Amino acid sequence: MNRRDFSLTTALLGTAGALGSLPAWAQQAKTPPQEGKDYVKLGTPVNLDTPPGKVEVLEFFWYSCPHCFTFEPMFANWVKAQPEHVLVRRVPIAFQQNGNFVPQQKLFYALEGMKLLDKLHVAVFGAIQNERRRLTSDEAVFEWVKAQSGVDLEEFKKLYGSFSVASAVRRATQLQNDFGVQGVPSLGVAGKYYTDGTMSSSLPRALEVVDYLVEQERKQMG
Repeated sequence: MNRRDFSLTTALLGTAGALGSLPAWAQQAKTPPQEGKDYVKLGTPVNLDTPPGKVEVLEFFWYSCPHCFTFEPMFANWVKAQPEHVLVRRVPIAFQQNGNFVPQQKLFYALEGMKLLDKLHVAVFGAIQNERRRLTSDEAVFEWVKAQSGVDLEEFKKLYGSFSVASAVRRATQLQNDFGVQGVPSLGVAGKYYTDGTMSSSLPRALEVVDYLVEQERKQMG
């Protein structure tokens, strides 16, 4: 789902590939990913406040994007395979500051604040992609949350409308702009690099590109 006309039919083909002792790019690719083709290096690095010794990977996504829904299990498996020096953060995007995007950003950060993302992140995708719920208004979000077992609706509403969630939404949109996100799903690495399924030719390949960039950053850290 995009700001420009992404064609991700090809990007959704293939498998996630093996994640063994060698990075996937080293196992499968004949040549390393190329800057300007498989990924871009940002003109201005983005300060992510990443702890020393860590490499941070950002996934930019939108719950209403069917490609993001398809990518989610692939990405989740990739996340589980990462070593301790890799930090992963999901960033909900907003191509427009209106009701179509912001409620879902607030939903994400409210669930994160309640430590419910592990339980409900995929469920939000399912509500939109399978049950055809829009979740593009506060009322629609509250109605859905009310139906989820183990979630205190009043606590959720309080956090949903809080300064901390509003700040997180602003930060997410700033990161989106700083990385020059044009479509989702897409990936940022170490505040320096950006790739997606179109640029790298497939989403599995995009994860291989991320593996490569993470390894380059790790080598630079020594």
